[in-house]
Amino acid sequence: MNSRFGGGAAIDVRDVTKTYSLGDVKVEALRGVTFTIDRGEYVAIMGPSGSGKSTLMNLLGCLDRPTSGVYWLDGIDVSTLNDDELAAIRLRKLGFVFQGFNLLARTSALKNVALPLFYAGLGARARNAAATAQLEEVGLGDRVDHKPSELSGGQQQRVAIARALVNDPAVLLADEPTGNLDSQTSEEIMGLFRQLNAGGRTIIMVTHDENVASHAKRIIRVKDGRITSDEATPGR
Repeated sequence: MNSRFGGGAAIDVRDVTKTYSLGDVKVEALRGVTFTIDRGEYVAIMGPSGSGKSTLMNLLGCLDRPTSGVYWLDGIDVSTLNDDELAAIRLRKLGFVFQGFNLLARTSALKNVALPLFYAGLGARARNAAATAQLEEVGLGDRVDHKPSELSGGQQQRVAIARALVNDPAVLLADEPTGNLDSQTSEEIMGLFRQLNAGGRTIIMVTHDENVASHAKRIIRVKDGRITSDEATPGR
């Protein structure tokens, strides 16, 4: 792979640093991070509180930009983009799943899932057709008209996953996606992630839970702003 140009990777991070200024104090949140994630990979990022994993997730999600280094996302150098350009990349290239489901409470599952397509400029008929198909993919084809209050926690997270995927993003970013779920429902959501990955989806998941991370095929561990290990998951 020619890393200089991002190659064929979904994610290509090269010598990335992130330094925050707190008054006169400089905090080095990331200290020369380098890794590549190919299309179709399923990767977990782990680290203790303060390790830099949340900063790294923000950079990967184009919610922030590095102090130095280069970040290629799906062949695009996003390191130097302005805020409007980053917002456009987030809409086109990334899908986000959070610990809190972040659904609109008074809106149906269908309209929650269709919302990114509204911002992308699609008409109502196309939005509804795509959202319906995505809900069917996550096993909620019979819940399209249900509001979040009428759905279980696991079903709400499935709606959130469908919303994250409806724009067909290059990468699905999941931040503690089972944090608000019981163990059985967590297993179901992890099973859905495996199914999506088997279908070709690129998934990057931040978690503090070793059991959840073990479902990924590769684990990147971060400590003190540096990658301490990057290994395939045993048995995956």
